[in-house]
Amino acid sequence: MSSLLGEKFIHSGEVVKLPLEFVRQLSIKVQHHRPAWRCDKVMDIYSGCALCLPNLTSPVLHQPTHTAPLCIEIKPKCGFLPSSKHVSKDIKTKVCRFCMHQHYKVASGKWKRRSLYCPLDLFSGNRQRMYFAVRHLIEEPQNNFKIFKGGQCIYSSKEGSDDSPDLNSLLHHLRPYFIFGNNRINSHMSGKAVMNDFIQVLVNALLRGGGGDSGVVTDRHGEGRSFCEASFFNKERIRHGSQGLPSSSVLFRILQTQMLDTLDIEGLNPLYRRVEQHLQDFPKERTRLQMDGPYNEAFLEKLQKCPAEDDGSVEYAVAKVHQYRVAMTAKDCSIMVALVPSTEEEVDDESVSSQRWLRDFLSRPPAFSSLVSILDLDPKPFDSIPRQLRLDQNIVSCYLRTGGAVPKGSLPPVPGIFVAAEREDCTLLFHPV
Repeated sequence: MSSLLGEKFIHSGEVVKLPLEFVRQLSIKVQHHRPAWRCDKVMDIYSGCALCLPNLTSPVLHQPTHTAPLCIEIKPKCGFLPSSKHVSKDIKTKVCRFCMHQHYKVASGKWKRRSLYCPLDLFSGNRQRMYFAVRHLIEEPQNNFKIFKGGQCIYSSKEGSDDSPDLNSLLHHLRPYFIFGNNRINSHMSGKAVMNDFIQVLVNALLRGGGGDSGVVTDRHGEGRSFCEASFFNKERIRHGSQGLPSSSVLFRILQTQMLDTLDIEGLNPLYRRVEQHLQDFPKERTRLQMDGPYNEAFLEKLQKCPAEDDGSVEYAVAKVHQYRVAMTAKDCSIMVALVPSTEEEVDDESVSSQRWLRDFLSRPPAFSSLVSILDLDPKPFDSIPRQLRLDQNIVSCYLRTGGAVPKGSLPPVPGIFVAAEREDCTLLFHPV
């Protein structure tokens, strides 16, 4: 995945040996912290080894004497609409998978209210749409959005809960990070201004390129596939068109990897059946075709050099299956954005004129150092493809059955969770400058 997503975003970790008793005790200790729907999966307590990884909620660029770092976890999900000729339901080319899945999750009782977040807005590269997407993630985080402060989770959702996220508590945690200068002005920042600055800083981190590659890619996959009809974002609101994503940004790399899924699950299923039949006839071929790894250069070459047309061979089918599995990993990954506040000394620049400094001081969000990483890159198993097909069919049929209406029994979206912040009394303050 590092070859596809970029090594700067990936932490491969180090394999370490652990005493079996330690692992057993650890498994017992963490069990009651796990959500109920995860408890059917158990820790392997007999391997005696584990992966040692950095704590991304508290990055190495953080100095212990400074303010505790913030870390935002985002599960962006799939950022494009399929255009495969194999797609049997036209709705899939108009409404994104995430938006349809929300209806299915509420109808099945997994969540009480649907999220209004749309991944296509986040992946658009347009700052207005991205701001809109992040705002909806904050309003209804589900398991797609979490905020950590100093390594502790301070904002998230509990599955199946009727409770709305506590925005006031979040504002209490965020406000100190956005009072900059010497407190003359921003000590009276409204909640709306705090949230606005926070979202701007997060969007900046997601758009920031790296490695000297700052090219912006526009019209990545056709205008029609970059808008979801279920999104609440009004296209008419876009004032500056779609800027596109910087080609070295984390969202661009994830999106390109997701788009290895060129056939959609419906087009892939016949190829999966071909491979499955071949493996039933020749079980030993499973190793040669690398169905269970190793995920090395040879595996990467298989999926990168896949022929454009189906020649009927099992090799072609295997390559497309591998592409789909890798794309599914990218569709289900998490982005960790660690934000470390820069001190006034770090952002001070004597060459900046006092007039320009004051303008920036009044208008810009404060400076942060950021570290962006990608997590949850476990390979999707070959045998999970039939389950993916059933889930896809259930999601689409549920959406078509309801006509995109709010499922029965669901709670309404949080009524303007930002309204509380926006209703704060506004006070005009004059300060000597």
